[in-house]
Amino acid sequence: MAGSDLDIERELKHLPLETTTLLGTANTSRIVSRWLIGILLVLLAIMFLPWQQNVQGMGYVTALSPADRPQQLQSRIDGRIEAWYVAEGQFVKKGDSIVRISEIKEEYLNPNVLPLTVAQREAKQSAIGEKLNKASALETQIEQLEQQRELKILQTRNKVLQYQAEVRQVSLEDSVARDQLRRRERLFRDSLGLVSMNDMQSFQIKAQQTAAKLIEKQQMLAITETDLTSIPAEYGEKISKARSDRAATLAEVSEGRSEVAKLQDKVGSLTLRSSFYVIEAPQDGYVVRANRAGPGVIVKVGEPIVSVQPARPQKAVELYVKPMDVALLKPGRHVRVFFDGWPALQFSGWPQVAVGTFGATVAVIDQFPSADGRFRVLLVQDTTHDEPWPTQLRLGTGAEGWAMLDKVTIGWEIWRQLNGFPLSIKASDAPPGDLVAGESGGDSKASDGKSGGSGVGGSK
Repeated sequence: MAGSDLDIERELKHLPLETTTLLGTANTSRIVSRWLIGILLVLLAIMFLPWQQNVQGMGYVTALSPADRPQQLQSRIDGRIEAWYVAEGQFVKKGDSIVRISEIKEEYLNPNVLPLTVAQREAKQSAIGEKLNKASALETQIEQLEQQRELKILQTRNKVLQYQAEVRQVSLEDSVARDQLRRRERLFRDSLGLVSMNDMQSFQIKAQQTAAKLIEKQQMLAITETDLTSIPAEYGEKISKARSDRAATLAEVSEGRSEVAKLQDKVGSLTLRSSFYVIEAPQDGYVVRANRAGPGVIVKVGEPIVSVQPARPQKAVELYVKPMDVALLKPGRHVRVFFDGWPALQFSGWPQVAVGTFGATVAVIDQFPSADGRFRVLLVQDTTHDEPWPTQLRLGTGAEGWAMLDKVTIGWEIWRQLNGFPLSIKASDAPPGDLVAGESGGDSKASDGKSGGSGVGGSK
């Protein structure tokens, strides 16, 4: 009996048992279904997890103030490098000499051109002083000539008056002498010898003398009157000549002053140009790179010679964001920053679990886009809510930032990206005039979907 049972079992092992196989398949399907349901439940749960929306941008480390950014020192003149006083990487203080340049232009090759120009200016100034003295002497001469003219006119007028009085007196004497002569002649004819010939002749001589004297006085009066009329012309010619000489002298003074002004300008230019021979550090910093070798290398005006990095710049991050995202940013918004060279693990939607990122805030947003159409945003470190940035950061280090916006669920974020909906921001953060969807009531997410390309959705 026992042997028959063993034979039956052996036979059954070699026969396919469909019932057993079907039972095994049902168990596997049940396990797979349970796994799928579990995965779906987990995915569904994940869809309701919070997600931090953000605006991303790429950029690099820079200085917040333009005065703290790397500066290229240019040559202000055409010249030749004579000597370097520093090496690359060396720290320099404000006013330290960096490089010395010599002249190559022909008009400045003479090292004594400045003292010679100063001597020319002083000689011109001395000549101007002499001409001013000459003009002053001519002015004094003109005044003296005018005084002499007035005095001469007054003296001549007095002589005219004097001669007029003498003419009247002599004319009266002549009239008396002629009357006496006529009476003597009448007596001589009528007296029949009572009046002698000698007496008669004496009256004739006296009458002739008074007549001659009258003629003399009249001639002198005429000469004096002629002199009176000629005095203004005589002195006027002298005064005019003196005034002409003075005007010519003053013209020479003006011309000399113009030349002195030109020489003074040249002296100032030469003095200023001499200060361009040595290029000095504009502020404390480090010599980053020498753009020209030397000595003996020719440089042109405006050509960069050396770059200097200020010593203690206030670091900032210069990010570039898309135009559709710049409307969501405003000064003061919190940003997470990742720097090249610093290990970091960043979850853009979960900033609280990020490792190796640093806090920052938006400081400046440009009013117009850059050449590639993106907007520049300057970030400064946020030391109140996060640790300071690494002190080893150098200007130019690459950086990536995430500006934190509103919190939504992962499911909504996936739905938003699939449909191209705009990001959600709080109503207090939205730009004026873009809150119509948030203020119209109803579901804010639906409002986001209807807003299309407005760039700003309703508040969540």
